[in-house]
Amino acid sequence: MSKTSKAARSSRAGVKTAGPATGKKKKKWDFRDIATWGPEKHEPGAVIPESGTADQYETGGWRTERPIRDIEKCNDCMICYWGCPDSSIVVKDGKMVGIDLNHCKGCGICAEVCPRDAIEMENEIQARKEEEV
Repeated sequence: MSKTSKAARSSRAGVKTAGPATGKKKKKWDFRDIATWGPEKHEPGAVIPESGTADQYETGGWRTERPIRDIEKCNDCMICYWGCPDSSIVVKDGKMVGIDLNHCKGCGICAEVCPRDAIEMENEIQARKEEEV
């Protein structure tokens, strides 16, 4: 085991996991004093204090391109749904009904995996200008 792995494991030794598997309540993290934290308080690598919070944050503003669906070409095969890393493909009754642009980051995976070329990526600025008209 590397020194980094040992250090990471020992720095998390006091953190108890909780959740459905353990029957314990999840630990809530307190970040109010984060501005005063020094390097000794920060864990090595990224730390996600809670799971299942992505839907609480609108991240669509990051994108430079947005997916545009051609309803005529789409046959609701749902391959885009399985390919989307952000769960931005909106589904109702087993069919694609839209794209959640509040969360879509514009990665283009949906367009890449679509076997019917029913999704194309469009420049975000251009798309916004067209919406204003």
